[in-house]
This record gives sequence, C-alpha cells and structure tokens, in this order.
Amino acid sequence: MRLRHAALAAALLGVLGVPAHADDARDISRDTLPPNDGWASADGGTTGGAAADDAHVFTVTDRAGLVRALDGGSDTPKIIKIAGTIDAGTDDRGRRLDCADYTTGGYSLKKYLAAYDPRTWGAARPSGPQEEARKASAARQAERIELGVGSNTTIVGLGDDALLTGASLRISDADNVIVRNLEIRDAYDCFPVWQPNSGGLGDWKAAYDTIWLRGASHVWIDHVTLSDKGHLDEDEPTHFARNYLRHDGLLDITNGSDLVTVSWSRFADHDKAMLIGNGDTATGDRGRLRVTLHHNEFASVVQRAPRVRFGQVHLYNNRYVVPEDAHDYRYSIGVSTESAVYAEHNAFHTPGHVEAADLVKSWNGSALHDEGSLFNGYPVDLLAIYNAYNSGSERDLTADVGWTPVLHGPVDSAAAADRAVARGAGAGRIR
Repeated sequence: MRLRHAALAAALLGVLGVPAHADDARDISRDTLPPNDGWASADGGTTGGAAADDAHVFTVTDRAGLVRALDGGSDTPKIIKIAGTIDAGTDDRGRRLDCADYTTGGYSLKKYLAAYDPRTWGAARPSGPQEEARKASAARQAERIELGVGSNTTIVGLGDDALLTGASLRISDADNVIVRNLEIRDAYDCFPVWQPNSGGLGDWKAAYDTIWLRGASHVWIDHVTLSDKGHLDEDEPTHFARNYLRHDGLLDITNGSDLVTVSWSRFADHDKAMLIGNGDTATGDRGRLRVTLHHNEFASVVQRAPRVRFGQVHLYNNRYVVPEDAHDYRYSIGVSTESAVYAEHNAFHTPGHVEAADLVKSWNGSALHDEGSLFNGYPVDLLAIYNAYNSGSERDLTADVGWTPVLHGPVDSAAAADRAVARGAGAGRIR
C-alpha cells in the first residue's frame, strides 16, 4: 500500500510539472551565500529570500505563475521554485507566441532592410515609419519576456532539469538576490535594431540579456546554465554584411551594480558572454562593480568572458573551452578603462589556431594581475604574453591592479579546478 501511495504521489508530481525526484534532493531554497564567498559576501552578505514566510514560498510551473510570484518586482522576501520547463514567450493561457504575434504597426524585416540599407540611407540612426513599427513590436515582445526580479528574492530550480526559456531576467535597482540551479536559455530578440555607426561598419543590436544586473547589489548567481541553445546566432543570416544577432549578453553587470558573486555556473554557445561596466564614460561606476567569478565554465563563447570596465573583479579557478571548429573566437578576458582584474589559476583549452596571445584583449586598459594560468595544460603568464605580442595599438599592461582579493575560499591549482568545474559547473549539479 505504501508503495502504491508513493507511486501515485510521484505521478501527481509529474502531472504538476514537478520532477518526481525533487523530494529526494536537498532543499536549497533557503540557502544563503557562505561567508567569504566572494564580493557578494561583503557588507552583511547575501541571503536572498531566506527570510520569506510560508505564504511567500511558491512553486511555479508556467509563466503566469512565475509572474505572480515575482509580484511586480516587490521587495517582499520571497522564494520562487521553478519546476520543469517554463516558456516566457507564452500568452496568459499558455499558448506559445512567435515573432508574428508581437509584430505591429506594419513592421516587416524586408521593409526595414529596404528602408535602412546603408547604400541609400547612409550612416544616420534609423528613423521613420519602419523604425517606429520596430520599436512598437519590440515593446510588445518585451512585455512578455522581460521578467523583473525585486530585492530579497531567491529563485531556484527544482531537481536537475528546471528550465526557463525565452526569458530575460532583469535584476534592476534591487538588493539581496539569489539565482541558483536553473538553466535559462535563448533570450531571443525578434526585432534587432540596425546601428550604422557601431564598430565602424555598423552592427545589429539585440535587446535582451539572459540575466541583466542593472544597479543591483548583493547578488549571488550559482550553478546556473546560460546559453543560446535553440537559436544560435551563428546560424542567423547576414544583413548589411553583418551577422543578424538575436541575443545580447548572457550575464551583464552594469550601471553601478556591486557586490556580486558568480560561482559554479556554465556560459555556453554565445557571442558576448559577460559585460561588467557598460561604458568608458560611466565614471560613477568607480568604487563599484566589485565582482567575483569562480569555478565557472565558458564553453564555445566568442568574447567577453568577461570584459571589464572600472570594476575590481576576482577571476579564479574558471575553465575556458574554445571548440575545435571555432571560426570566430576573439578573446576571453577583456581589460578596459580603469578595470582591475585579479586573475589566478584559470585553465584554458583551445584548438591549434587559437594562441595564448589571443586570450587577453585590452581597450584603454592599464593593468592585469595573472598567475597560475594553464594553456592547453602548460603554465603561461598571460600578462607577459600580452605585452610581448601587443601590436602597439594599446599600451602595455602592468601587474599592479591596486588591490588583493581577501573574500574567497581556497584557490585550487588550475589543473584541479579544471577537473572540478568540468564535473560540477552548471544547473542540476548541486551536490
């Protein structure tokens, strides 16, 4: 009899979208960031929704339930458990929406391309009926897929297969947030904008980061998997001789965000993975953008792993994998204006056509601390290699970044961390 009841309970959990094995797993929903685990442990630490009362603990299985639980980004302590797969691109009845459902005002890509062809339009910013129609269509999509996360919130995936797809989590002007054990993929933009002056040749700009921290503080992101799985940008066509990008960052930390720890997470199959600091002129970011990245994997990422402006970033025990068929890899660590990156004991795996000199790129940067790095199994000094191979377009970097990290656990050798991250990073791997 007891076995029959257990089987019935398991079946009911499956119907509700809760993995049948969820009760067997350790409940992590009230976990808080351990002491000394990176910058997010400073100044009182990060507890997320651990103080939530029972009325504010939710298990959600669809977009409508997730939106209700988020409560308009309120500051009320809350725990949100995601069970199974939630698709943000659905209407209130759960019907899947596609780009045509958001399109309004007479927008069409064919008309947009004809209107703003650089050969006839020139280098001015797009304006006029098609750009207005694009903006209106984009606003309709944003209303569905942008999900605001307020202060004192924990979002966790149940079991090992919790998935949020087609969503952009916005942690904006919020404090004390935890996101753990969750795969989030394919924050797909139906209506990218053409920017004629971007990069000198023009470029397409997508609107949505998979997770965007904007003016956020005390944020712990742990055992998440972020990717473009389902709609890779490399499979998109080119328009105006530029790749028609559908995704922005996987995790961007901007607009004065501060005290962030990102741990045991996986960033995959993407172009611009992580931007820390959004502009060279954003001098208000000085003294902020303090971020720790440890035991993360960056796999099949083209660039920005991360790219840093202004921030004090501790980058240790991470694993980088550039695939054999990579044809557009640009760099991993980006050193930009007033950045202070302290990198130690990271492991890099690349095919033969990617050299150690390709791993670091600087734009108006001045310093990089690097020690204990491994490149395809061999010790390398990334700072010395960068300075030796610098073409002269940028000044040499010094080793003095002006600070030494103290908020961290044991720093393993790059080889040991490499093995541990390969086994343990990403959603569904909390043990």
